Amino acid sequence: MPDDELIPTEERIYGWIQEIFRQGVRRPGYPADRWAEQFCLQRFRDLGLQNVRLEPVELPYWEPRRRSLSVWADGRGAVQMLELPCFPLPHSAPAQAVEAALVPFDPQSPEGVKGAIALYDVPLMRSRHATLAGLATWCYDPGATFAESTQVLPFGREVQLVMEPAIAAGAAAFVGALAGYPGDSHDYYVPYDAVARPIPGVWISGSGAARLRELLAAGPARARLSVDSDRRTAVTHNVVGELPGADEELVIIGSHHDGPWSSAVEDGSGISLVLAQAEYWSRLPRERRPHRLVFLLNCGHMAGGAGARAFIAGHRPELERTVLEVHLEHAAAEYVEADGRLQPSGHPEARWWFTSRIPELETAVRAAIEGEDIRRSLVLPPTAFGPRPTTDGGDFHLAGVPIVNFLTAPFYLFDSMDTLDKIHRPSLVPVTRAAVRIIESTAGKTARGLREAPAAR
Repeated sequence: MPDDELIPTEERIYGWIQEIFRQGVRRPGYPADRWAEQFCLQRFRDLGLQNVRLEPVELPYWEPRRRSLSVWADGRGAVQMLELPCFPLPHSAPAQAVEAALVPFDPQSPEGVKGAIALYDVPLMRSRHATLAGLATWCYDPGATFAESTQVLPFGREVQLVMEPAIAAGAAAFVGALAGYPGDSHDYYVPYDAVARPIPGVWISGSGAARLRELLAAGPARARLSVDSDRRTAVTHNVVGELPGADEELVIIGSHHDGPWSSAVEDGSGISLVLAQAEYWSRLPRERRPHRLVFLLNCGHMAGGAGARAFIAGHRPELERTVLEVHLEHAAAEYVEADGRLQPSGHPEARWWFTSRIPELETAVRAAIEGEDIRRSLVLPPTAFGPRPTTDGGDFHLAGVPIVNFLTAPFYLFDSMDTLDKIHRPSLVPVTRAAVRIIESTAGKTARGLREAPAAR
């Protein structure tokens, strides 16, 4: 059981989130992200962690500077030009000006956008909570809030590959329409795989797309799209610190320090949850720590997970004796759209706990969730949505390490609307306590023993 007096308070954990958020946009290599590296480094040192260090990681840096999208009727007399607010798709090609016909993308005849500017609808995926619960090995929803509710996920059906159909069809440029997007935003930082795309692209809001549809309904239209951006290689850093424990087996406790915007939830909350773990365990004597603890705040999540992959590649021998990797991301409040306005539902966003199919580990996670009454929780197998969890720590599963990855997936995760009001403050202490319980449950266990345990059915 956690020692109550040593758990950081909600005010303290939230205070770290506030400080991080105030620094501004925290994309990989940006000034606010470099500030976050030093902030995490200093917190680790202040807490007395050992072997505190920065591990360099080279990754693609991308900074948009200017963008514009103009649309007008094609050859139908004097028609007012539409100037639509937009945001460039990350790492798409810069272009001084691409002018061409604006053509809606039709998946039945994609060749229609060849040489044109493709207008491509990207509605976010929606799933019944009950359907998601069906993918779980266990669900904790004592208030039955999942019975009739729906989750709006932060991706369309294409996930990161939104531009690929238009590129394959020979489009000259891409206009992504965020149809039905709650809050009617165009500030959508997707894709974040840091892959350079060969054509320029921008996001527009659902209301902007409706204006274009009205124009196109009257006849052909042309568009001019311009994007000025800086793409180059930069060196950022994973921030690492350690505490000795009862043995030299390892537990890794991690999250990422970068984010798409100022990003309170993604992942100012994750940074702070890891700092809360570091503070708690640093206050305990060595013999009460079940294993050597490694605290990892990695870079480059918004550059295709570059930091986590670099850590895994550089620490293969340590991974062999890693009992558990705990990743903590997104203490998020659920927001819903009602009467044309976004407002909090009063619930936390559904909590996903990706957990390796090891019976004693799953039992420990369930006990921690129930013990801390962390409602709206789903214990999911690592392969619920694909070969790995949809987390920054998912590559640890591919590397064969037992995992517990905590994540929420609100629709606003990659949007500038991820502000301090989106933090679900009542989650901060219970999730911290649950993570402590899960880590405590590994006492006396070995990496080899857990990995050789029969898989749960």
